[in-house]
Amino acid sequence: MLAVAAVATASVAVAMSAHARTSPTGIHEIRHVIVIMQENRSFDSYFGTYPGADGIPKRNGRFTVCSPNPVTGGCERPFHDGSDENVGGPHGPDASTIDVAGGKMNGFAKAVFGVRAARCRKHPAADGCNAPATTDVMGYHDAREIPNYWAYARSFVLQDRMFASQIGWSLPTHLGMVSGWSALCASATEPLTCKTELARPARPLPKGAPGVSPGGKPPAAYAWTDLTYLLHADNVSWGYYVANGSEPDCEDDDALRCPFKFMGPRTPGIWNPLPYFTTVHVDGQLANIRPAKDFLRAARDGGLPAVSWVVPNGHDSEHPPALVSDGQAWVTKLVNAVMRGPDWKSTAIFLAWDDWGGFYDHVKPPTVDAAGYGLRVPAMVISPYARKGFVDHQTLSFDAYLKFIEDDFLGGARIDPKTDGRPDSRPTVRERAAVLGDIAKDFDFSQKPRTGTILPVRPR
Repeated sequence: MLAVAAVATASVAVAMSAHARTSPTGIHEIRHVIVIMQENRSFDSYFGTYPGADGIPKRNGRFTVCSPNPVTGGCERPFHDGSDENVGGPHGPDASTIDVAGGKMNGFAKAVFGVRAARCRKHPAADGCNAPATTDVMGYHDAREIPNYWAYARSFVLQDRMFASQIGWSLPTHLGMVSGWSALCASATEPLTCKTELARPARPLPKGAPGVSPGGKPPAAYAWTDLTYLLHADNVSWGYYVANGSEPDCEDDDALRCPFKFMGPRTPGIWNPLPYFTTVHVDGQLANIRPAKDFLRAARDGGLPAVSWVVPNGHDSEHPPALVSDGQAWVTKLVNAVMRGPDWKSTAIFLAWDDWGGFYDHVKPPTVDAAGYGLRVPAMVISPYARKGFVDHQTLSFDAYLKFIEDDFLGGARIDPKTDGRPDSRPTVRERAAVLGDIAKDFDFSQKPRTGTILPVRPR
């Protein structure tokens, strides 16, 4: 019965998207959507002093906010941080609750020292237990450290109310990025067995669970429906590009440092979750998960798929202790490649950071359901049709990327258990959240497509 419904849904979607492709106006001028996802920065930590943005509160030239330090008894105020290497803070669901502090948005120092104290009680000799009572979570960068990011904001669109779609760390937000949900499933093949999970959605299924083969290591199985299911049904091309190297985040959601773990297109993990999705296996789409060098080649040659996700390795991720400058260089290299290629004139790049990394932000996240939103993160739209120097104040989340892709390529079809032909138990169709804005408003399709802004990979 599911198969019949899927065929029917796919047929309708094909007809709708075929009409869209024969009328390349408005949003359909965009034939290539690229999501570049970096790691662990809050909006205020990168754009808290950007002109015209909803930045760090200030009165008479002085910041009016602070975060109480439970060790010193003082209150940590925002400060300009010229360091290329940061430490950050814990960024799991529990840390999010501490940071938000019931809406006061002042628990950032408390989260750092509370987690450190708990760890050191268990392991007194652990790294950092003798560290001084200081933290850099209240620090912010500006054009002095991240000139290219500020240049993109001046040339294109900066979004100052982009919230991580899920509460907490990298894995839930990356699951949300491709599916609108983070869950834990009791079966590898039954989407209705999945329930919302933010702390440990990747727990492996036990042997003998439905869909788990008798031999070998049981996989962490994501049985719910993701965007690639709809794209495949409508013959819309996609690619998920993974940089070889260390995995950027730790499997312990509150850990700040962790041992090296290799990541690549063939290693499912925190930043590469699609190989664990049942739909990707059933649809025979594993080959769409590729090394990042393939993205650079496709950008150069004009072979970009309709939808691309690009994720860095640990070195280039900006996840502390990775250098800010290395992350900016990686992003600039990607953007330059697209701008120099033949697909630039029909491309929209959505650049964001997956979670706040424990860094200060002053805006309380809206609540849409038990899973989110998470704290505010930096985000930009880079496109020849993007409004120049525009600051978008709409409330957005990574669900807005799904919504834009669905509107552009799928005739407005949603990942909706009632209509997509593959019901799962998600509590909310995130693309339809009343609070969610529309990224299409960041474009001016009446303007002539602008040429790219090629920037130095290593600016002085």
